[in-house]
Amino acid sequence: MESVITMTSNQSRTSAIQTIITRAPKEVVQPAPLSKIWACDVFNLAAMEESLSKNAYKAMKKTMQTGAALDPINAEVVAAAMKEWAMSKGAKFFSHIFYPMTNLTAEKHDGFIITNSDGNAITDFSGSLLIKGEPDGSSFPNGSLRATNSARGYTAWDPTSPAYIMNTANGATLMIPSVFLSWTGESLDKKIPLLRSNAAMNAAGQKVLALMGETEIAPLNSSCGAEQEYFLIDAAFAAARPDLLQCGRSLFGAPSPKGQQFDDHYFGAIPERVQVFMQDFEDKLYKLGIPAKTHHNEVAPGQFEIAPYYEAANVAADHQQLLMTVMKNTAQAHGFMCLLHEKPFAGVNGSGKHVNWSVGNATQGNMLDPGSTPEENLNFLLFCGAVIRGVHLFGPLLRAVIASASNDHRLGANEAPPAILSVYLGDQLEKVFKDIQAGAFPKTEKGGFMELGLSQLLKFERDPGDRNRTSPFAFTGNRFEFRAVGSSQSVSGPLVAMNTMLADSLEWIAVELAAALATGKDKSAAVMSVLKVVMDKHGNVVYGGNGYSPVWHKMAVEERGLKNLPTSAEALPELLSPAVVSLFERTGVLTPVELQSRFDVYAEQYVISIELEVKLMLEMATTLIYPAAISYLSSLSATYNSLAALSIAVDSSLASAVAIEASAMMAAVGKLKAAIAQHDFDTIQAHMTFLAHDVRSLMSEVRAHADALETMVADDIWPLPKYREMLFIK
Repeated sequence: MESVITMTSNQSRTSAIQTIITRAPKEVVQPAPLSKIWACDVFNLAAMEESLSKNAYKAMKKTMQTGAALDPINAEVVAAAMKEWAMSKGAKFFSHIFYPMTNLTAEKHDGFIITNSDGNAITDFSGSLLIKGEPDGSSFPNGSLRATNSARGYTAWDPTSPAYIMNTANGATLMIPSVFLSWTGESLDKKIPLLRSNAAMNAAGQKVLALMGETEIAPLNSSCGAEQEYFLIDAAFAAARPDLLQCGRSLFGAPSPKGQQFDDHYFGAIPERVQVFMQDFEDKLYKLGIPAKTHHNEVAPGQFEIAPYYEAANVAADHQQLLMTVMKNTAQAHGFMCLLHEKPFAGVNGSGKHVNWSVGNATQGNMLDPGSTPEENLNFLLFCGAVIRGVHLFGPLLRAVIASASNDHRLGANEAPPAILSVYLGDQLEKVFKDIQAGAFPKTEKGGFMELGLSQLLKFERDPGDRNRTSPFAFTGNRFEFRAVGSSQSVSGPLVAMNTMLADSLEWIAVELAAALATGKDKSAAVMSVLKVVMDKHGNVVYGGNGYSPVWHKMAVEERGLKNLPTSAEALPELLSPAVVSLFERTGVLTPVELQSRFDVYAEQYVISIELEVKLMLEMATTLIYPAAISYLSSLSATYNSLAALSIAVDSSLASAVAIEASAMMAAVGKLKAAIAQHDFDTIQAHMTFLAHDVRSLMSEVRAHADALETMVADDIWPLPKYREMLFIK
């Protein structure tokens, strides 16, 4: 029976390889001009201007650009126009799409159809249907905010993010971006806190700009551009890997002899099949108004990246969720499986989602753009100083909002920023702030010109500072890049944390600046005095060196007082620290109850994720890998006996090594099984800590023996597609 199971599994592997190498290429479709397809499936301001009355259009434009409330009468007009527009695109259904605390999207489809008294079918879509939907609030992760016997939840239209048409093989659906809240008014989603955090940041920023003498101040908004990394493997391989299907990562797999050590994949020529997928994928994004700007090969084989242009944070967050959905669906249509797990393959780089974040408005521009003389740009210095203060005070919060079982695999490795939150400013800007701290008038140092000694190349100006890929929070010219966010995560959580810490710091700066100005200091002197306090109290968080260095880790904790939170088990409890609870409560972004619910949800997800992996690891080791090893031993034994009958000497060391590793693996399986059966934990924190340290250590032990067996068992017997196949066969 064991031999039959192994042969069946191996047939899946060899069949997968044969399917891939004989696969007919997907037809290349000539893309339509960008001008023809851009946002053609989006009910944006251009579409509204054509279909709304003048008054309704002006009201919607004001709402979308400033967040002003929309009159219910205008909502009725918008609903009627939106329905007609959607039906002209072939839509028969509409859906309030929302973002529960799962990092995924949720949607419930309703038809435009109703019947009248004559029994005939007509279409209807009123303002009330546009404004409100009602999914079950207790069936989504909610941290005990909703129980089964008190299940009511609401979706509510967010008019600041445009509706759009989602086209699938099953037809077209009008998608309406929405918030998700409980009957008692608590946020059950990721959008409400994001909108609240932006409002808090705007209110605080307006105070600072008014003190700086600005008279016309448009609403401030944060912006986001998220660089999305991902892996593509052939769907035939994925179908033969239970771990990829269930967990999104390989629980077993010996390193490929060739991995990324030649550094030949990064920015290399994109495989033709992948390029066809990218073209199709990006055309779909363009139709949805998502400004995909860059794509390329990433560092690891089989890994790629797509980066959009910047957008307002709320719209960018919606688009990022939509991008992940479209990416996975398009990959499937091209015979790929798109892996967004942060570490799907051991031994090669994992995937992140670098969140580029800035703040600005229509009157003062980007507040994080230093210009050519940052020491003279007082507004920039204040906002940048506010970020420095925020990261120093709330670094543990930033670590907590990127905490997950999957992201723990990559944080701190030589491919991703460490779990210690620090700020990289670059040489030029760091000198400016250190000069301020020292009481000296700061001066800008230019980067100079690049002289290559090649007459055919034009000279170009060098940036005044280098880039630092080891920093988790780096200034990159006119924005900060939060590099530690995981590839599968929603950008909303990080954006909420950054907006909220900035709002708090701007409020503090407004008080300090007003006090300094009241003493008779001019604006420049007042700003410098406030920023000196910022650097004296919070400058320890600024670091421009190697974030991977053990010397930095020791210095950061012992000398600078920064926290090192290596796993989610240590990081997630920071959500409940008094400082974080107070931060969210005083800014109005999350109530203590809402914050507690998020900790409960994320802690539960952490536990469930690891326990799922353990269950699958035990099953695969027992039903796939061990039978393959025994089958191979049986084959070796028969061969040895045949050779011995012919008086041919046999080296039995391979059989001995296989037997030893197989026995050791099953012994480790037994220890892992016993460990996961424990349920006597006083708190969820204790359970997370046990999983993070004890259980994951035992999982590594099982894997080490299984991966050793992969390098010993005959290739035609091994049941699972190997790294060398999955990463390189496209």
